[in-house]
Amino acid sequence: MSESTNLVKELRERTGLGMMDCKQALDATDGDLELAIDELRKSSALKAAKKAGRTTANGLLGLKVANDGKRAAMVEVNIETDFAQKSDKFIGFVHAVLNAVYESNEDLDKLLAGGLDAKREALVQEIGENVTVRRAAALDSVDGFIASYMHNDKRKATLVELSTRDDTLGRDLAMHITAHDPTPLVVQAADLDQAVVAKEREIYQAQAEESGKPQQIVEKIVEGRVRKFLAEVSLVDQAFVKDSNVRVGELLQSQDSECRRFVRFEVGEGIEVAAQIKEIQ
Repeated sequence: MSESTNLVKELRERTGLGMMDCKQALDATDGDLELAIDELRKSSALKAAKKAGRTTANGLLGLKVANDGKRAAMVEVNIETDFAQKSDKFIGFVHAVLNAVYESNEDLDKLLAGGLDAKREALVQEIGENVTVRRAAALDSVDGFIASYMHNDKRKATLVELSTRDDTLGRDLAMHITAHDPTPLVVQAADLDQAVVAKEREIYQAQAEESGKPQQIVEKIVEGRVRKFLAEVSLVDQAFVKDSNVRVGELLQSQDSECRRFVRFEVGEGIEVAAQIKEIQ
């Protein structure tokens, strides 16, 4: 990565402004980072820069699936308050991001640099709240079928790819992934990152050893807990949300289908909400 690219990246991170604004500011100041920040704060981008550090844990998801189930996209766009997320302008921006992701094979950073970030900055200035495009996913299925489900509040949604087209099964499976607690992490246990398994095993080991039981018993306790954890986070091992007597894997087998992959988004998931400091104008 070149020095100029690094400077643009650092300026974006420090101000929350778009790539082109940052590049132009650095060009105008001969690469002086601090001076570029001063110049940006004097410009019309001031409001967006001031709000760039504010936590955006509210927002909406956007979801779009082709009629033939061969292409789908999902995005998460965040904003500060649940009141502002209901505005027509914010909803329109979510749709603009969704359509850009759906219609392009470019990654999100390139789409933002290509014009979406400029629209985001204009929206920030207009509604007075920080807005962030947090993540996006686009799926293509060559010989399968992509189904979806979105919760009514548009804050939880799932895309799932099946090996065969079955609209009812696809929607039910996407609904299960969206609603089930605990949330499935993988299709089957073997897909889970071994680092995640090792971390859980380490925790169970420490907990079991505190009991003071013989090592043989401790090992059995740990292995039992690991198996339970894998079953809880593996989609095919979970009890189906619409019929707890049936495992998801059994449901798929009965329909001669298999789940290839899924993507689940929940607005604000993993974001720590800190108290906002009132901005002094």
